[in-house]
Amino acid sequence: MLVVTTPTVEGKTITNYMGIVTGEAIMGANIFKDFFAGIRDIVGGRSAAYEKELRRAKEVAIQEMCEEAQEKGANAVVGVDLDYETIQVGQGGSMLMVSANGTAVRFAN
Repeated sequence: MLVVTTPTVEGKTITNYMGIVTGEAIMGANIFKDFFAGIRDIVGGRSAAYEKELRRAKEVAIQEMCEEAQEKGANAVVGVDLDYETIQVGQGGSMLMVSANGTAVRFAN
């Protein structure tokens, strides 16, 4: 499944637009990751734990979107947009949310 952020693909002709497709992923980040990420925010640097969870959530959201497109008979998704949010839960906890959406299309062979 071809997945692009552009509305078209050079050299390809879209023969059928099959509608909007979406995928979402909400991943919990445990208290230890939250704690160490907070320390890194104070002293600077990158939080490898959050980066890993964010990549995993992005992969899940894109995969879910592609599965929906495939069910519609598409062979590509164009105009893909990724949105990222942090959801606060409970006493200082948080969850990562990634949503992917685009337009399922069928290209001519």
